[in-house]
Amino acid sequence: MYKKIDSYIRRLMEGSTPDKPLWNIENIRQGKPAHWNYIDGCMMTALLNAGEITGDEEYTRFVRDFIDFYVDENGGIRGYSVDKYNLDDINEGRVLFDLYDMTGDEKYRKAIELLHSQLVSQPRTDTGNFWHKLIYPHQVWLDGIYMAQVFSVRYQLTYGGGDIGDTIRQIRNVRANMFDEEKGLLCHGWDCSKKAFWADKQTGRSKNFWLRAIGWFTVALADIIGYIPDGDEKTELCGIFREVTAGISKYADSQSGMYSQVVDQPGREGNYQETSGSSMIAYAMLKGARLGVLDKSYADLGKKTFDGICEKYLRIGDDGSLDLGGICLVAGLGPEDNRRRDGSYEYYISEPVVNNDAKGVAPFLLCYTEVKRL
Repeated sequence: MYKKIDSYIRRLMEGSTPDKPLWNIENIRQGKPAHWNYIDGCMMTALLNAGEITGDEEYTRFVRDFIDFYVDENGGIRGYSVDKYNLDDINEGRVLFDLYDMTGDEKYRKAIELLHSQLVSQPRTDTGNFWHKLIYPHQVWLDGIYMAQVFSVRYQLTYGGGDIGDTIRQIRNVRANMFDEEKGLLCHGWDCSKKAFWADKQTGRSKNFWLRAIGWFTVALADIIGYIPDGDEKTELCGIFREVTAGISKYADSQSGMYSQVVDQPGREGNYQETSGSSMIAYAMLKGARLGVLDKSYADLGKKTFDGICEKYLRIGDDGSLDLGGICLVAGLGPEDNRRRDGSYEYYISEPVVNNDAKGVAPFLLCYTEVKRL
């Protein structure tokens, strides 16, 4: 099955254009016009990674052509608006650093500065954490650490004099306010004001432990640790990373190595083993072990999870092509006028499950590149 993964990714690339990528199921279903977004950003990150490990320049050319559709010669970004203050929109910017290093084209540097200008003025909670979006006041979501902080660290290390203290403080606050000591898991969201309809009135936390949210956070830690130099800040992040991976590893299915959509309730009616979050956790474990941050046993668990995903959800269709299934399309908390998204168990299992969406395909590909390094 491994041998077919490369052709599967190429099929998705060959069938995609920058304005209509096959892997952006949300855009396809909602008929949105082409715009800068985190879903494509996840895929571009994974494809650059694949190009790096394989040495195949086709991946890099694809990413550059894709990004060039969105970034103009003055560094403007198609479909992006600073004043939405949406952390998701920062994510795709991390590939701009690589493209600038490869080409020296100033438009990429200008686009980096445009995205960074959002973070400079991004609203913050009383604890100093970024609001997840302007429409989510005082709210911190695990997703946002991945969406903004990997970019922020790269910016600070490259152009900001190396001061990553703000990122460290924001992650420290997440650990302090969103980690359940008994379960060893992080909740999806935290409302500092404790006013959101989904938030616990004493703690401000959301009710459940959504797999992909924990996945985003874990991948963010693995990637950030891979960039920053040794020192007290790295030591602190490594400690949080070990704690989070140790916590979630207890919930790995004994047969497949995968994790459930609502992590701590496997076997409950409607719950299912989910691809995107499982891929993220597996990737983070494999990378963490490779970097020497995690024990080598985590590489074994990560590979078991990857193999479990392949066996359960990587299917050959009637035409002989592969599809990757078991991917939760989307999940969130609120806003106020969308009370269905209340963080309940029933909500998380009600969201659509799809094939070939980049939120699953991209971490699956990242995981595959780590397996290739073994």
